[in-house]
Amino acid sequence: MAYSRVIVFDTTLRDGEQSPGCSMNLPEKLQMARQLDRLGVDVIEAGFPIASEGDFEAVQSVAEGIRRPIVAALARATRDDIKCAWEAVKKAARPRIHIFLATSDIHLDYKLKITREEALNQARESVGLARSFCDDVEFSPEDATRTDLDFLCAVVEAVIDAGATTVNIPDTVGYTTPREFTRIIETIQQTVRGIDRATISVHCHNDLGLAVANTIAAIEAGARQVECTINGIGERAGNASLEEIAMALRVRNDVMPFETGIVTSELYHASQLLTEVTGVAVQPNKAIVGRNAFAHEAGIHQDGVIKNRLTYEIMTPQSVGVPESTLVLGKHSGRHALGLRCEQLGYQFSRRELDRIYKRFTALADEIKVVEDHHLTSIITSELEEAAA
Repeated sequence: MAYSRVIVFDTTLRDGEQSPGCSMNLPEKLQMARQLDRLGVDVIEAGFPIASEGDFEAVQSVAEGIRRPIVAALARATRDDIKCAWEAVKKAARPRIHIFLATSDIHLDYKLKITREEALNQARESVGLARSFCDDVEFSPEDATRTDLDFLCAVVEAVIDAGATTVNIPDTVGYTTPREFTRIIETIQQTVRGIDRATISVHCHNDLGLAVANTIAAIEAGARQVECTINGIGERAGNASLEEIAMALRVRNDVMPFETGIVTSELYHASQLLTEVTGVAVQPNKAIVGRNAFAHEAGIHQDGVIKNRLTYEIMTPQSVGVPESTLVLGKHSGRHALGLRCEQLGYQFSRRELDRIYKRFTALADEIKVVEDHHLTSIITSELEEAAA
């Protein structure tokens, strides 16, 4: 089977950093950028240079220090923003200017207070200016999924004519659904003159919990760049999660013939580093990198995993950089998991002895939720002392 390559555009350092509590200083951004490089992302969006002097310096440092990936800088569709973005990334081995301008009527009327025609001209002119500095220019019609579809197609066509090499279709407020997004991407492909000269990208937010599903739908409809973040961090409910997209395409390549350049064994390390840098913990049940993603407590599940991991694990923990699965000993655990943990601690018991230990174990588990090794050792010691008395 032939696999189509999907470009991974990571915006952890820009959109992700805009998430409340997730700001990073320059050394932290550089540390995270190095990990993104090891992870194999194709594009690092390093920041929004005109936002502050610190952001400019961070983008400039990433552009000068990280040589393999494309390094992108974000800019509004204004001359000052675009010139500032270019100054920040011009020393990159592979620089990109990423311009955005809102196109939905609600944004045009209430935020920008300009007409559709004015927005169309501004988009065209800004891309032309960016191309005078840089051969790699991306354009995003902000709030694309709430933009009139005919007007969206007109904007996309105009910016491609002006020289945009990537056209990103953002679901800025996480409003769309997979079927609707499929229709938007397919319509752009079928009706925009010159669409073959640009890569279609998507940037999905997670306000309805559909960011990854919408991203996958867009890939299947023809998008070949995905914009995402580590741990799904970002504005409001966050962005599409890089680790979820990468592993969905890898695990289900039987139905999705796509590939990325992501080194999946670096995913967990990237997640842990981001948590360390920002101080924002990952929810325990977060797919792929959460504490419980490869943890099993229910007795039936533990028994299955002990016999064959494929019974309840669709990927190995090592494939994402997690050292090993864990069998959590709690009130739902069964004798098989308890017996295995006792053996790992150096104890062998008959079925009758294990039954007595199991009775003590479940009584304790009802009280403290998770039975750690020192609790179990205490139970075993007490049982052995009583048996010897």
